Amino acid sequence: MNTELIEVSATQREIKIQIDAATIKEAYNKVSKKYASAANVPGFRKGNAPLDVIRLRFKDEISNDVLQEVLPRAVSQAIEEHDLQPLAEPQLHLDDAENIKLNGSQPVSIHAHVEVMPEIPTPEYKGLELTRRIKPVDDAQVEDLIAERLQQQSSLIPVENRKSAEGDTVIVDLEGTFVNEPDAEPIKADDLEIPIGDETIEKSFSENLIGLEPDEEKEFTVAYPEDFSSPALAGKTINYKAKVKSVGKMETPELNDEWAKSLDEGYESLADLRAKLRADMEKFAESDADARLRNDAIADFIRSHAFEVPNTLIDVQARNLLNNFAQDLQQRGADLNKVDKEFVQMAFNQMRTQAERDVRGAMLLEKVSELENVEVADEEVAEEIQKMAEYYRATPEEIKKSLAEQQGGEENIKNNLRTRKAIEALIAHAKVSEGEWIDENSLPADETENIGLENVESENADSAETTNVEAEAQPAEAEKKEKKKAEEKAPKKKAAKEKK
Repeated sequence: MNTELIEVSATQREIKIQIDAATIKEAYNKVSKKYASAANVPGFRKGNAPLDVIRLRFKDEISNDVLQEVLPRAVSQAIEEHDLQPLAEPQLHLDDAENIKLNGSQPVSIHAHVEVMPEIPTPEYKGLELTRRIKPVDDAQVEDLIAERLQQQSSLIPVENRKSAEGDTVIVDLEGTFVNEPDAEPIKADDLEIPIGDETIEKSFSENLIGLEPDEEKEFTVAYPEDFSSPALAGKTINYKAKVKSVGKMETPELNDEWAKSLDEGYESLADLRAKLRADMEKFAESDADARLRNDAIADFIRSHAFEVPNTLIDVQARNLLNNFAQDLQQRGADLNKVDKEFVQMAFNQMRTQAERDVRGAMLLEKVSELENVEVADEEVAEEIQKMAEYYRATPEEIKKSLAEQQGGEENIKNNLRTRKAIEALIAHAKVSEGEWIDENSLPADETENIGLENVESENADSAETTNVEAEAQPAEAEKKEKKKAEEKAPKKKAAKEKK
């Protein structure tokens, strides 16, 4: 067997392979005898038909089996001979396929296309010029947060001797069926808190709940606009049956020291609450500035190092991004079975751009890890698992069990920690200056690009200019806690808005 390696590009190799006639003949005889031993040919006892008859009768089948016999072995030997590490199955092509003879009378020539990892040049990762910008916390932000906390503490006080009106909150049992969609799953929910006139609720829906009393039932139809906030309801017409269980007014506590103390969070007064909320928000602003700095560092690092990225890895990452996108749509109420195929293809093509940056970033950061001699100890993995257990309110053993069921398992955690240390190395070796806060939303896109803020609108690892391996750029704990408090305080109200 003769082979020739051709370097098509940094990630593509072509191997020209010529399999000698003797090898083809050996396989041809072997396959022919296999067919002869099992073939039922009219006029002959099973397994006793002449070999020439077998070869004529099963010509196409024997030819296919000969190729299956010799090609994989030949390609595998050629890959090993040239010390290649393919990222996917090689693509094979027969030379002169129309005139090929597989009876051993002549050699067979093929060429195999193999995708491999490129040789990544040693990156220049030291001396990145970065600007750290902290968003200032003003009094209005603190007061807005206090207003949210007040709203969370609101209570529903029943009203008497009158019917429901705009501004009231009604508790209803609700059933809804889709008009002209008999197979669609009906909407059914009990004990929904619905604030009449709330801007998140379709106007005609609210209007139909005005003028009702407890225990009163009403049927009505709502036609949702095409741009309605819930994808599951947008453009749909639904017949509703609503039974009012109670009518009330949301009463908000008075903003004073007593209310601050009643929160049972250690606040001594309203002033103390304001001071501690401001401290938490400033701490978050610091964490957010650090996350933005990491994002900027990764984005600049990727932009300054151009090299060919394997298509196989890009496609894998693009599919991961597309799956995440699909899950998000499903959680928002979209029926994935009704999503247009052209839309899916368009989304996938857009994901490939993001995926290419993700893969490039991961490869570059891995190179930094090698240059920095990054190591991750077992104790660090255990500590990360402990943090995960605390966040998900589980035990470390439960987290480990869950990881064991996933591909990669604890090794993925080790890789994430390794990546995190590589990013820390970028920052440690960067030239970081402190700059004034710039509201990127008030600037034209071209100006935003010039100041290196392309990715600041994202506060997590899914930023368009960062890589998805960046495990650090997540919302700070202070913000997570505030969001969690809000969700725990008003679950029914949230459900009502999403349903409507």
